[in-house]
Amino acid sequence: MSVTIFDVPLFDMSLSDAVNDVVKICHEDNEKRNRLISATGAHGLVYAQRNRDFFETLNRFYMNLPDGVPGVWLGRFKGAKQMERCYGPDFFAAVMERSTNLSIKHFFCGGKQGVAEELRDATARRFNNSNCSGVYAPPFREMTHEEFRDLGEVINRTNSDIVWVGLSTPKQERFAERLSQYVRVHFIISVGAAFDFHTGRVKQAPRFIQRSGLEWLFRLLM
Repeated sequence: MSVTIFDVPLFDMSLSDAVNDVVKICHEDNEKRNRLISATGAHGLVYAQRNRDFFETLNRFYMNLPDGVPGVWLGRFKGAKQMERCYGPDFFAAVMERSTNLSIKHFFCGGKQGVAEELRDATARRFNNSNCSGVYAPPFREMTHEEFRDLGEVINRTNSDIVWVGLSTPKQERFAERLSQYVRVHFIISVGAAFDFHTGRVKQAPRFIQRSGLEWLFRLLM
């Protein structure tokens, strides 16, 4: 279920299809396989062309969601007519809404101190989902093996199903892949600025600007 853009596989179905896949696996698959998902926009695709390690990282992911409109335009041009934008914040919101009444546990990892706690409260308030099993704010610097090991032990004790990573590209994808060595979860999903948007720390672009492909300009102006 992917189309290749700049040699990086992008999910070529709808947002609903991606959400259904994640919820179905969490709900029905007894084996936790640490599947990696990224919300990959134009920045990630371009950066992958300049950095071989990051390019290989994305190609190891279970799913790269087309986070930006340009990726969708290119995918449809290559024949993926059913392809839709799978915007990280929208994907996060949709999974939260779908899993409200299911026994799917979410661990929030990212943002500055206090952001993950704010997101936990926001998901309970906005999506009626109180299944947050834990939160963690990574240091700005690169984490050591010991720190990843300790974080993995914390996550494993919570029996979480999904770890949401809210950092920035390429840091969040590298973080997710390293974390996968220390945890037993169904998914580790990097969703960029979703944490800041859903906590209200950063204003989100109006829908018509998002659809125009000019969200980068709105965020620059903000």
